[in-house]
Formats: sequence, structure tokens, C-alpha cells
Amino acid sequence: MLRKKTVSIQQLAQDYLGYDDLRPGQEAAIASVLEHRDTLAIMPTGSGKSAIYQLTAARIPGSTIVISPLLALQKDQVESISTEVGRAAVINSTISASDRATIFDQWRNGKIEFLFLAPEQFNNADTIEHLQAAPPSLFVIDEAHCISEWGHSFRPDYLRLGTVIEALGHPTTLALTATASPPVREEIIQRLGMQNPRLIVRGFDRPNLRLAVENYDDEAEKRKIFIKRIQQLTKPGIVYVATRKVTESLAEALNEAGIKAIPYHAGLKTKEREQAQNAFMSDEAEVIVATTAFGMGVDKPNVRFVLHYNISDSIDSYYQEIGRAGRDGDPANIILFYTPDDLNLRKFFAGGGKLEKEKVIELAQQVQQQSEPVHPKTLKSLIELSGTKIKTTLSHLELLGVIEELPTGEVVAKFDAPDLEQAAEEVLHAQERKIKVERSRLEMMRNYAEVLDCRRKYLLNYFGDPREELCGNCDNCACGAASQQDTHRKPYQLNSRIVHKSWGEGIVMRYEADKIVILFDEVGYKTISLEAALLRGLLHRVG
Repeated sequence: MLRKKTVSIQQLAQDYLGYDDLRPGQEAAIASVLEHRDTLAIMPTGSGKSAIYQLTAARIPGSTIVISPLLALQKDQVESISTEVGRAAVINSTISASDRATIFDQWRNGKIEFLFLAPEQFNNADTIEHLQAAPPSLFVIDEAHCISEWGHSFRPDYLRLGTVIEALGHPTTLALTATASPPVREEIIQRLGMQNPRLIVRGFDRPNLRLAVENYDDEAEKRKIFIKRIQQLTKPGIVYVATRKVTESLAEALNEAGIKAIPYHAGLKTKEREQAQNAFMSDEAEVIVATTAFGMGVDKPNVRFVLHYNISDSIDSYYQEIGRAGRDGDPANIILFYTPDDLNLRKFFAGGGKLEKEKVIELAQQVQQQSEPVHPKTLKSLIELSGTKIKTTLSHLELLGVIEELPTGEVVAKFDAPDLEQAAEEVLHAQERKIKVERSRLEMMRNYAEVLDCRRKYLLNYFGDPREELCGNCDNCACGAASQQDTHRKPYQLNSRIVHKSWGEGIVMRYEADKIVILFDEVGYKTISLEAALLRGLLHRVG
């Protein structure tokens, strides 16, 4: 039975996309969706995630909605759709009202197989009505990590997608992302309301990427050697930095050194960002110096290096960023230029913007005082909170049963709402937990910079891959430091659950010499002395 299904999926790939073979994970994800299982597929960029929904849509009757966060990404995805599979259209802010009406009319009449939408389109009250007129059979969320507050590219408008899915009768749901650590996976599944989901994780290892860290205490020395290093490296390449100011100054310094470099950050005008990206994609610029604003949806196969001038805020972010190198399979260099002082800036970012209890209560009361459903944009004019804080707080209040979010994005108060004081305390607890986890993830990033073990093994363990062997393609393996780090005592299996007397339950992520790294549900990542923990009876197996 399984063999027959496998052959049919391979034949599907050949018939519709001309593929001789499917890549690891593609076939499993397609089979899962064809069984009408909600599916979360975590596969590296460039592994053909779009082929999964194209091929399943070719087999499943009905139409497909694809949620995609960026206009440029939507454009590329629409153009990649094979005419053999079906017609694709996109609804976004650049589409005129008349074209929008025409596309929805074609959707209603079954003339469109794939409809691409940004989550912000559900701010339009009529979007849900148009889609309900011909409910889809498949609902796809691309870049699904954007729904997670624990992720590295959180977008509040993704939070309503679970409500939208239910309003459309809960079609089979497929969530796709390139990187998601265990807590991010759990939140994606919860937020989307996935039913009996199948989790497919494939291909985190990128053996063609050479991993290295260079340590500096002096900023001037770091910049001087950094520029020399770029002069020596094969180009093109990407440089990631922490602030907009550094993108400008570093790009200027590189140009003065004879390297064609261009800055990229969210403070640039849209046209300027487009020009910068196009210059890099067409090899007019050898190096793009960017904040994290650059990268999502960018698929340039020949990137020969990704350098981090400043440390990333988490392994999640770092792995997503370095994954943009060497997509053609050829060798690429990954170097982190590490200065311990860089951690202070990241700690500042991680601890900023705390909510106050009074503001949470005030927001809930504003919703309760409305006689009709109210949109977050309206609430923004009634309370001194940013749009992002309003949306995330409303999401927490919905989980607590204080309000209900409608598919249109509007919210209404629930009659049987719990006590607001207690609910506000729960929201603040969730916020404190988030801050603790963010700081612990930064600590994991620091550990990566300072670890003497195999760096690739470190990264893969972080994402739940219990790899033990050395990679042979990182600086620690090359100098022999990694081979000296093996620990003889490993009383708990990797990925097993244990409980700590003070920090509660957690997952064993990795061993480091005489230490154990555990991802705790409440306080995030902790690296503790294994001998001391055992001696004091702090750790016990769950169950």
C-alpha cells in the first residue's frame, strides 16, 4: 500500500513539475497532506517547499490559499506555479479595486487554483466573505515561524490565521518554514489550531557551509581584520549587523577598500531597498551589508559567504541567515566576528518594551465598552500602545477567554470572561516567560561563539537533531579542539524530557563536556553542571 502511494507521488512530481526525484521531506509532506492531515514541514530554504503544495493541490479537488508575507516573495511564487498545476493569482496592496474584484469573482467561479495573500489582507472585512463563497480545500502558511512570538521574524497579523482557518471550515492546513526550534514548533501548531498534526523535520544540516568564529576584544581591530577578510574571500556575500547605523558605516568602509558594497535596512525608502536588493541579486554589488530586514524570500544560489559583524539575537535567527549561503551546493564561508560587548546591545533589545498591568486591563476594558466589534486600528486611537503590542496583547487575551477575535481581525468581548486582574497577571507572566526565553536564547548564541565542540553539532542539537559525530568542516574540528570535548557520562537521552526541582520540565538538548544543556518550558535554555545536578538530585526523568 505504502509502495503504491510512493510511486504515485513520484509520478505526480514527474508529470507536473518534471522532477525525476523528490528531495528529503517533500514526499513525506505530500503524503501527509494527501491524507488530509494538518502538517508542519520544517525544511531548509531551497529544498522545494513550494513543490509540496503545488503537487498536493494537483491531486486534491478544490482551490488553495497560500499565505505569504512579502510582495516580492508572492510575485516569485506566482511566477513559479506551473500552468500544468493550475492558475495562480495574488491579492495584495498593489492590486487595484477593480482587479481585486475580478480575481475574487474568478475565485468564486473556480477559475483560480492558487490564491496568494499577505496576512494583512484580512484587515479588509470582505476578504473572508469572498473566500467563504468558495472555501479552499488546502490552506498553506509560508514562513510559518512568523506566527510565533518566540520566533525571529514575528508578525502580529499572522496571529489571526487560526481564526481564519476555522472560519473557512478548517481546510487541510500546511505550514512551511525553514527554521523552527522546538518551542516555535509548538506555538505554530497551537496558534493555527492544527488538528492531529504531523511534524516533518528534514535537512537542517548544510555540510557545504564552513563554520567559524573569530574572537575580538577591540572594535577597531575587529573592523580592520574584517575588511581584510572580505577582500580575501570569494564574492558575492552578505554581511549582517545589528543596527542601521553600522550598515551605512561598514558599507562606506568597504567601498573605500575597493569593494562594491551596498547598505540595506528598514529605514531606507521602499525604492531604495528594492534598488539595493536588485544590485546584489544581479551581482552589481559584491557585498550587501544588512540588518535582519534583508533576507526573507531572497534566493541567490551563488552567495559565497555570510559574515556576522555583530552577534545574532538567537540561534534561530543565525541559522536562518547563514542558510542564505551556498544554496548551489558549492562551499561557502560562515564567520561570526565575536566581541563580547555586542551581547550588551542584544540584551538591551531583548528586555525592552515591557507591558504594564494597567495597560492590559485598560485594553480589555476598551473592548468590553464597545457595542460592536472593534478593530485593533481603532483601539490604537483609544489607548497609548503600539500596534504590535495591541495585537499581541489581544492574542493573549483571546487565549485566556477574555475576548474573541473574528476572522475580519475585529475583536469582541466574551460574556463569560474571567476576572481582568487575573487575566492581566497571566499576560504579564507570559511576557516575563518570553523575556526569559529570549535572554536564554541569546545565551545559547553566546555559547555557540565560545564553544570548543563541533559547531555544526551544536547548531543541529539546538534544533532537536541528536547528532553526536563531528562535522570536520568547522574551525573547532579543524584545529582538533572538538575531538577533545567528548564527555563519557550521558545519563539522559537527547530530546528526552526531564524535570528540575526549581525550573520544572524541559528537554535535553545537548552535552558539553561536563555540562548539560536543557530547554525548560518556563525559563528557556539553561547550561548546568551535570555532576552538581546529579549530586544534588536536581534532575529526574519525567514519568
